[in-house]
Amino acid sequence: MTDVMWTAPDPAEAPVNRKHPREQVAELLDTRELARGGTGDRATAAQHAKGKLTARERIELLLDDGTFTEVEQLRRHRATGFGLEDKRPYTDGVVTGWGEVHGRLVFVYAHDFRIFGGALGEAHAQKIHKIMDMAIRAGAPLVSLNDGAGARIQEGVSALAGYGGIFSRNTRASGVIPQISVMLGPCAGGAAYSPALTDFVFMVRGTSQMFITGPDVIHTVTGERVTQNGLGGADVHASVSGVAHFVYDDEQTCLEEVRYLLSMLPLNNRELPPAAPTSDSPDRLCEALLDLVPSDSNRPYDMRAVIEELADEGEYLEVHEHWAHNVLCVLARLDGQVVGFVASQPQWLAGVLDIPASEKAAGFVQFCDSFNIPLVTLLDVPGFLPGVDQEHGGIIRHGAKLLYAYCNATVPRISVVLRKAYGGAYIVMDSRSIGSDLAYAWPTNEIAVMGAEGAVDVVARREIAAADHPETTRARKIREYRDELMHPYYAAERGLVDDVIDPRETRSVLISSLRMLCRKHADLPQRKHGNPPI
Repeated sequence: MTDVMWTAPDPAEAPVNRKHPREQVAELLDTRELARGGTGDRATAAQHAKGKLTARERIELLLDDGTFTEVEQLRRHRATGFGLEDKRPYTDGVVTGWGEVHGRLVFVYAHDFRIFGGALGEAHAQKIHKIMDMAIRAGAPLVSLNDGAGARIQEGVSALAGYGGIFSRNTRASGVIPQISVMLGPCAGGAAYSPALTDFVFMVRGTSQMFITGPDVIHTVTGERVTQNGLGGADVHASVSGVAHFVYDDEQTCLEEVRYLLSMLPLNNRELPPAAPTSDSPDRLCEALLDLVPSDSNRPYDMRAVIEELADEGEYLEVHEHWAHNVLCVLARLDGQVVGFVASQPQWLAGVLDIPASEKAAGFVQFCDSFNIPLVTLLDVPGFLPGVDQEHGGIIRHGAKLLYAYCNATVPRISVVLRKAYGGAYIVMDSRSIGSDLAYAWPTNEIAVMGAEGAVDVVARREIAAADHPETTRARKIREYRDELMHPYYAAERGLVDDVIDPRETRSVLISSLRMLCRKHADLPQRKHGNPPI
């Protein structure tokens, strides 16, 4: 073995750093300040002139004060050519990091429209990939604050590959951590698919738009003329397409509502939603319910008033408030515990199920099941909406989405029939036959294949036609059908309803039932995944 002698390095060859550590720290602070400042006051003023906040201002509104930790603040692109070689701003147009909302961990990335219009390039995408990976590993919600002009043309296919990485991570995180997209500016082309893959989309009127092809392209191809807001504005996606779950008039209100939503969600799919203290007694009687719901099954009423009576302090958050009005999807609390309400809305189309309503409720049921939120279904449904448009539009397939979502859900499930529940819509809306843990009904309930009038016209058609007084015979048959097959206790006698309850006790019954079901454990068959009717 040969001895190895150590020799000191020649001082003349050793690198010498003549800067004192204090100078190095000062230089670092200056660089970070430059990174935080973006492209300067003019760009910030231009952003404010559009009624929009900067990326950092938005993050400050979203997160608890002083909790934001930024990552890769000094990242810059490495592209050269097409004018980018002299433009290498820090952050590369996206601010990423983590912080807290109501004291709980949340990850966030925010496009900075002041830099390259928020367009996505290779470095920009890699920053987003990193923060998404961190959120998945940490098991905490991810909020994206979107305000970008799409892919960075100067970086070519690298930018497109960056979007692919985001989409795959959105899919991998689906059902694992809550994902919330907040649209605060334009979102065009392939960029719009990332928000569509997330759990909730928030939009701001006047400043945010989403579309695959813009107005100019549409005019060139089809000859149609439309504005950006008319094509993909907040109200369009909130009330027509159903892409947006929430819509607000300004960014401050929007971000405050994001905070409120996060306060009701678990950090990940392995946790329960956070409980909140409440002064609302679990045994409170809801006297108003006796007058809110008319006994006449043809008279409309607002189901929101029923939910308000049931929920703690009457507070709730409605999802898709402006789309598919005939069904309500609501997050609320009962005795401090988060619950998802799916409810018929008799005030709109008598509460029938149609294509949009089926899709809306199916998505909500699936989300609640993913994140351990118990489901309470309030029924007052006359059936599915008849019509050629509905049948040709695929009501069978779309209605099956809601059926699949309920049948696949393993969270605690309770259904309450307030008034009528007819036909296939009764089955689909979490009946006992598809797995509801507990089914209750009010004394005003009518559970049947169809309404008495329609049923008699089918089963007693010949007898009525042959009678001396057809109208009298028809009226008698309707009374007989109601007395024999639609009385409030018919379903309970056959075990399809667990109890007929006093409407005033609905809140206390739901709370006691959910307490019993809180330890529910249900296993699905072993499989890679199901094949829902998409």
